[in-house]
Amino acid sequence: MQYSHSDDELWDEHQWDAHISEVEKKSDQLRKFITTDPRGGSTPRWITLLEESISEDDAFEAYVEEELLLDEAYFPDEEDWEDEDEFDEDEFPFNALEEYDEEAEMGYDEGEEWKALSEDFAYSNYGSLDNLRIYSRSKNLAIDILRWALLIDGKHQIAEIDDFVEETLKIGAKLAGGYSFGFDHEYMGANIAYTKRSLYYANCGLNRLGQLKGKDLFKKSQYLAFHERFHELRNDIGVYVQELRDRFHHG
Repeated sequence: MQYSHSDDELWDEHQWDAHISEVEKKSDQLRKFITTDPRGGSTPRWITLLEESISEDDAFEAYVEEELLLDEAYFPDEEDWEDEDEFDEDEFPFNALEEYDEEAEMGYDEGEEWKALSEDFAYSNYGSLDNLRIYSRSKNLAIDILRWALLIDGKHQIAEIDDFVEETLKIGAKLAGGYSFGFDHEYMGANIAYTKRSLYYANCGLNRLGQLKGKDLFKKSQYLAFHERFHELRNDIGVYVQELRDRFHHG
């Protein structure tokens, strides 16, 4: 998507951080309303999504889509944004769910659609989120955590497991949120702000994994494998944040 933005100010990651935080507060309230367990219980959202999906892969995709929709509800449509005479600090343009159909959105020449299939263009508006390696790895990790959580005996189910699954799912969801803004200098700050949230949840997941270590929920080899994957993913997201910052500062 292409959006209009304030002509006299280029937002950095800190300005986007503040405003996205406000959006997330509103979307959290909306989430509580629309994801309430219809059975009147307290079934975790990840379990409901698994029940409604064919596979763990589908459940992850459904979670990411839901997260992006909830945030998008508090961003105006592109047409509404462009029709405004003045910049409204409480709202900004965002359409996270639109995939990068570059022929339609970017208007590039016919025959260049191959770029969306190439990892070489993952860090560009011509690329595809699926070719962003840290996103693919966050997705695969989330799917494996979902499978692990499903196998835990009911008597061992504790709230920390639900938090652990939720935090792991959010790693990929926040990466997707950042990627949806693209790599134009004008919106790089938003990409960074969302990606920093992904880094935050990667750290949360790693810490939560340590908290669960002594509760007999993992085999030793399984725990070590998860720890290594979380640790490497966390570090690589941190590197990605710095790469985005470098691109922003170098224009």
